[in-house]
Amino acid sequence: MNRLRAVGAVLAGLLAVLLAAGCGSGGSGGSGGSGGSGGSSGTATPGPSELNDHTDSTYQGLGLVPPQPRPQFSLTDTAGREFRFGTETAGKPTLLFFGYTTCPDVCPTTLADIANGLRQVPEEVRKQTRVVFVTTDVKRDSAAVIKSYLAKFDPGLPNRFIGLRGSQSEIDAAQVAAHVTLAEDEGQTHSSQVLLYGTDDYARVAFLQSNNEAAQVAHDLPLVAETK
Repeated sequence: MNRLRAVGAVLAGLLAVLLAAGCGSGGSGGSGGSGGSGGSSGTATPGPSELNDHTDSTYQGLGLVPPQPRPQFSLTDTAGREFRFGTETAGKPTLLFFGYTTCPDVCPTTLADIANGLRQVPEEVRKQTRVVFVTTDVKRDSAAVIKSYLAKFDPGLPNRFIGLRGSQSEIDAAQVAAHVTLAEDEGQTHSSQVLLYGTDDYARVAFLQSNNEAAQVAHDLPLVAETK
């Protein structure tokens, strides 16, 4: 019995590490722009949606049980306009990811995988889908920095990636609404989870960085686009 408990503790620890992304190592004072190497070795505790029982075998990503409703939060887009996530994306397949532009590994890889996955789905699905990136680096990620960063990932796609920013309290509220781990270390230790909301306004599947994340997105996106 003691051996089983020890194994369970180890597995739980590994899951926590996978779900909380500490992007790189080094000081937290990196400069803005996509070429920096800021980051922190800090860790974070998985949030509610990240502790779900991932048992839905319909999807290649992590099936969320129970499904998560599309969150309601308001932030500012790169044009300086208010963006009400729940209203602006309602009824549309939507990929939501929290990260920061100077992340040297998890964030650019994840965004590239999302873009590659989108390029593999039918054109009709691709046109419906929205990708929303919310910065967790309140101090350094200006609107111009976010816009320039996202432009590296979405060329040729029918909908440009949407970048959002806000005050620390607004970013924290958005993460709480989405049921993901609150970012720490000035936003540089953050959730690695990409939530995929369907046309029914629920997230039934999420993705974590992996070698086949693009293929998972390509497989699961048409399924949620057809959800009624």
